[in-house]
Amino acid sequence: MTENNANSQREQLDLDDKLSASNDNQWPTWRVATTEESVPEKAKTELDVLRDRMARLQAEFENVRKRAVKEQQDFRDYALADALKLLLPILDSFDLALQTPPRSLQEFRSGIDLIRKQLYDALGKLGLIVVPALGQLFDPFVHEAVDMVDSTTTKNNYVLEELQRGYKIGGRLLRPARVRVARNHK
Repeated sequence: MTENNANSQREQLDLDDKLSASNDNQWPTWRVATTEESVPEKAKTELDVLRDRMARLQAEFENVRKRAVKEQQDFRDYALADALKLLLPILDSFDLALQTPPRSLQEFRSGIDLIRKQLYDALGKLGLIVVPALGQLFDPFVHEAVDMVDSTTTKNNYVLEELQRGYKIGGRLLRPARVRVARNHK
């Protein structure tokens, strides 16, 4: 019987050695309490170690979360600044157009057309895409039908007139195109 106890203790110590060797010193080593150390004291010590580790991990997690929020805000600020830098020359063009007296209405219109093109180019660089509408088959995912108009010259369910342009950015619809759709009774 004492030989079985001795074998059991040796197996337990071997198991404890294997467990402590594979721990990488991250977790407290679990071992059989000796007569010098009581089980409740050892458990309390290990519990204190685990609580301390948990508190440190929680603090580290909170710091990482705060840093991620700050980085996201910084990214938004830089993206906005880049977008505004593209739009500033257009604002300058408007100011110049308003300061310069036009010699004719046609000249003024020509200047406004150039500024409009400048604006569309800048918005295109930011990823803005115009939703095609006029002459297209009505698509409820990108078009908003305002009216159905009887027509014999345009195919059924095709866009007859664009009332307000629609826009996408990336694959996301910003605003649907508001359109009149042809209705054919044939």
